[in-house]
Amino acid sequence: MAPEIVIALVTAASAVGVAVVTALPALMAALRRTRNAVGAVEDSVAAQGAETRAATIDALDAVGSRLQARFDARLDDVRDDIDEVREHLTRVREWQAGHDAEHLIIGDPGPRPRGDAA
Repeated sequence: MAPEIVIALVTAASAVGVAVVTALPALMAALRRTRNAVGAVEDSVAAQGAETRAATIDALDAVGSRLQARFDARLDDVRDDIDEVREHLTRVREWQAGHDAEHLIIGDPGPRPRGDAA
């Protein structure tokens, strides 16, 4: 190899070496800032995730409370309806007992069976 080429290669290698050594502290600082920024972003995302979870849980609790209140109201309505039906049934049975007693008192056996009775 010619001495000029060797000198050019050594000069180029030393220039690259100087550039790397000079840029290395700046690259390390940039890498630290990037790591810190990524860590800050991760912390921010984690905080936002926690806030979102808390808000979601609160919203679900509110919906659950409203549904439970509506269910309880419907259940109370059904219970009231059942009590009303029982009261009506009791009145009908009382009427039936009285009506049957009237028929026994007056001697009427009640309605005659229909059909082919001779």
